[in-house]
Amino acid sequence: MKPHPYGAAPRLRVVLASTAAVLAFGFPHVALAGSFDGVPAAQGVADQAADQFDGNEIVVTATKREQTLQDVPIAVSVTSGEAIERAHVRDLKDLSNLVPSLRIADRQNSATVNFFIRGFGNGANNAGIEPSVGVFVDGVYRSRSAAQIADLPDVERVEVLRGPQSTLFGKNASAGVISIVTAKPKFDFGGNVEASYGNYNAVVLKGLVTGPVTDTLAVSLGGGYNGRDGFARNEITGKGVSDRNRWFVRGQALFEPSSDLSIRLIGDYSKIDEICCTVVNVRAGPATALLTSPLIGGQVNAPADAKRDRLYTNFDSTNGIANYGVSGQVDYDLGAMKVTSITAWRRTRSNSNFDSDYTSADLLRGSNIGNVGQKTFTQELRVTARPTDNLDLLLGGFYYHESIRQAAELSWGTNARAYADGLVRSLSGNTQSIAGLEGLFGALTGNPSRYTGQFFKAGPGMTEAYSLKNRNFSLFGQADFHMTDRLTLTGGLAYTNDRKRFATNVVSHDAFSGVDLAAMSVAAANAGIAQAVGGLIGAPGGMATPAQIAAFAAGNAAAYTQIQTAATAAGQRLLALRQLQFFPPFLNVPNAVEDGRTSDDKFTYTARLAYDATDTVNVYVSYATGYKASSINLSRDSRPAAADAAAIGAAGIAVVNQTYGSRSALPENSRVFEGGIKGNWGVVTANFAVFHQAIKGFQSNVFTGTGFILSNAGKQSVFGVEFEGTARPIPALTLGLAMTYLDPRYDSFVNSAFGDASGRRPADIPPISATFSGEYEHDFANDDRLILRGSYHYESRVQILEGLPAFIQRNPITQAVLPGGYLPGLAAARPYTRQVDEVDGSLTWAMRSGLELSVWGRNLLDDRNFNGVFDSPAQQGSISAYLSAPRTYGVGARLRW
Repeated sequence: MKPHPYGAAPRLRVVLASTAAVLAFGFPHVALAGSFDGVPAAQGVADQAADQFDGNEIVVTATKREQTLQDVPIAVSVTSGEAIERAHVRDLKDLSNLVPSLRIADRQNSATVNFFIRGFGNGANNAGIEPSVGVFVDGVYRSRSAAQIADLPDVERVEVLRGPQSTLFGKNASAGVISIVTAKPKFDFGGNVEASYGNYNAVVLKGLVTGPVTDTLAVSLGGGYNGRDGFARNEITGKGVSDRNRWFVRGQALFEPSSDLSIRLIGDYSKIDEICCTVVNVRAGPATALLTSPLIGGQVNAPADAKRDRLYTNFDSTNGIANYGVSGQVDYDLGAMKVTSITAWRRTRSNSNFDSDYTSADLLRGSNIGNVGQKTFTQELRVTARPTDNLDLLLGGFYYHESIRQAAELSWGTNARAYADGLVRSLSGNTQSIAGLEGLFGALTGNPSRYTGQFFKAGPGMTEAYSLKNRNFSLFGQADFHMTDRLTLTGGLAYTNDRKRFATNVVSHDAFSGVDLAAMSVAAANAGIAQAVGGLIGAPGGMATPAQIAAFAAGNAAAYTQIQTAATAAGQRLLALRQLQFFPPFLNVPNAVEDGRTSDDKFTYTARLAYDATDTVNVYVSYATGYKASSINLSRDSRPAAADAAAIGAAGIAVVNQTYGSRSALPENSRVFEGGIKGNWGVVTANFAVFHQAIKGFQSNVFTGTGFILSNAGKQSVFGVEFEGTARPIPALTLGLAMTYLDPRYDSFVNSAFGDASGRRPADIPPISATFSGEYEHDFANDDRLILRGSYHYESRVQILEGLPAFIQRNPITQAVLPGGYLPGLAAARPYTRQVDEVDGSLTWAMRSGLELSVWGRNLLDDRNFNGVFDSPAQQGSISAYLSAPRTYGVGARLRW
């Protein structure tokens, strides 16, 4: 690479991390990398020492070969540690403003975070559903979002690899990879401490110290605390909501007895204890009106006040996460080959309890209590070699074992009976009540007092317990054939085998959900006929016997038909009450028909041709495939497949009110065609990629107001264009632009939660995402520096969720979508959309002594929007939403030595 016209080590830093090619300008001590020859993990993006960086030669290894970022033929965005510090990024959730192709959305608690790359991604709020975006920290795979969101000290870089990466990164990388790399311990004594204070009483304290113990052993120890008051206020409890309260500690040891051998050990522990997250009502339907009526006296924010950071729940939603583990990596250079091994053990415990109805009414006592425990063990071994001058080889294997145990509880609160009574009266045209149904069903079973006082009483509900064990291994290899000094042909192949075993122990204690409404409907119709006929013939007790009914029908056919029609219609109306059976009996797994096992395997591959057109312009074309294993529905919404209905009936194991759906989703299979151009002319850089990416069998998990529907989309695809570029009009100023255009669609999705979605645009994927940035650095004569940074992040308007603004109305008997589809009065409602306009900035005084003082602000224009919207639980016709963060600002100080 040619020297930069402004010198070998320009001082200007690039704020826009997604503009990877320029981020390293001014960072001569930061290697921006993926993974490569001799690095610790083929399943992640590996670490490489900072001293590999030489001037403008930015070392990246996303293809597992040492290359400059200019030369690497893959779509990768790299954010340096210094850019992260300047942007005041505290965890992964803050990164999306820096990388337009990456979107990160949190949901109902601190442990549920979804990652999307190029519009693809899922997982998070169900422990059995694995993500489509793989997250790695120092080469160690983090399989669930609860294990991914902790703060980290001394981040060296964060890399986002876009598109399927399964050939070299294993399973669950069908949409892309996020890799966090932290700095290794150093053999020179040093460190840093940081303190920051901002609005909402935000306090951040971080520190790290590193240095040698001997000539061959170096260690580091880091830790931090991140706390603040809540953005919103619960007007019922008086507590802040969406607060921060988390801390971590992390230690490392680096042993290098020779230049050929390196051993790195890492141990970490982090803890989160927060009240999260802010949920507001954005549309009040009839059910919400009932909740706030004098009958119940519940409170909920008015939709017009949704962005006033006020909410009303009868208790605070709590989240506790403990995340810890150890890992060890060994790099050994044998001369003819390099061997890398990485071993890791991790454990995560997540405990949460949130008010599922998101109102002050006590509908759900104990509410939605969930405890998840997760243990993972990973082992990887990789060998790289160069048998000839024009051939690079990589061979490896990866083993993964995971064990998950989950327990949950949901039960009725003190207001549930009154609320259900109002719903029953509404559904029956005010002809029935809860007490009336108890008497009716008791009489129909021959025990009039059987159900008295039992329906929707405080206490009963559902208890849940699940377990999942997952064993996975993969074998992979890649060859880079250098056909000329400018043309390289790459081929990669991987085999992945995945097996899961799961079990459930779900028990319903709810009396109303256990009533067989189909049988009651028939019994009620027969009783109505007996009563009507008995009244006409003057039968003793007013009820005709079967013989008397038969005789009456024979002699009075027209009258009997009229009586039968009216009685049947009255009985059928009871079926509408099925939508109030929130805790139906559950057929547990394994059973005589379902063994609770899945077994998948897949070959994935990569083919790529890269050409250095000139010393400053490179082009590439590639085709790659990806794979994500089956996901398991570990929730009370899990149902046997319809294909098993006959076998379940024959085995006699069907439960009362047995329904069918899915226990699992089949594997995802992805592929991408991509072409790109990368140019670096010193003062100007530009990276351009165009692609068509598709996933067959995309795993969709959609909340419908009473539960989640897990299913496979037939095919989802996206055409996209990505641009990343920077310009330096003067040495002190760097301007950056990163932009992504996406045009997604459901090519085939017949059985979506909202009917046939084939041909429609998937929700929550903005057509355009862009980040504009600028940074100006002024050098003083005493070597102090003044650094002014600003950025603007834009996401074009997009509908947030399929099925809105209208809700699907289903037949209560078959659950099929009714003609017309949508509930009356909602079809013309304003679509629930989001547009993001976020401005960030900071001003830093960096002194020669190592002390830095800064002022910073995020979302300076206080742009508020909804991160997600969903059907309000158990409130048909109402809509709730997760509210984004408000404007934050503060001051900070950092000392390096």
